[in-house]
Amino acid sequence: MMGHPGTALDAALVACGACELVSRAPLGYSDHRLACSRCGAPLHARKRDSVTRTWALVIAAIVFYFPANLLPITRIETLGSVEEDTILSGVIYFIQNGDWPVALVIFVASIFVPLLKLSILIALLISVQRKSGWWRKERTVLYRVTEKIGRWSMVDVFVVTVLVALVDLGALANVDAGPAAAYFSAVVVLTMFAAASFDSRLIWDCYADGERNR
Repeated sequence: MMGHPGTALDAALVACGACELVSRAPLGYSDHRLACSRCGAPLHARKRDSVTRTWALVIAAIVFYFPANLLPITRIETLGSVEEDTILSGVIYFIQNGDWPVALVIFVASIFVPLLKLSILIALLISVQRKSGWWRKERTVLYRVTEKIGRWSMVDVFVVTVLVALVDLGALANVDAGPAAAYFSAVVVLTMFAAASFDSRLIWDCYADGERNR
């Protein structure tokens, strides 16, 4: 069986996090002193404190996730009567009115995707900390998908923003954003930062270490 060909880290190759240029690091280089030859950004073999920072962001997102779904995201005032809706009650409303496509989009983008993204990030963090060698390619693909889909969760906030801007009929009808909108925006932003702070190269480090120890 052929041995492991080695990693970029073994070959002293470092990728720039800003412009993605791969540079060869000199012997005995220090992360504090190496800079990209193209854009001048600092080069690091691995993102510093990646796991710790990602855990902190994920935990913060989980804390905000509950008020984002339990508190009202819209407050509709019509002829003196006030109706408040959470994300889930909005989904139920569209289902009851036969608007399945709208309900599905809101449910997937605003409830399912943030929860899925948090679950994937937690699984990745645990697998890296346990130095798991299972399903490395699949975990890398999961990370890439998680990194791409996070921004689409903002669709619910976008809808609320449009409604607030368009529906203002004075005493007849008015739509205001509820407190959940701020919490939900925080969840989306925090999960995006968490995905960006996670270093997917850590998934492969345990594989390289295992090969070197054989």
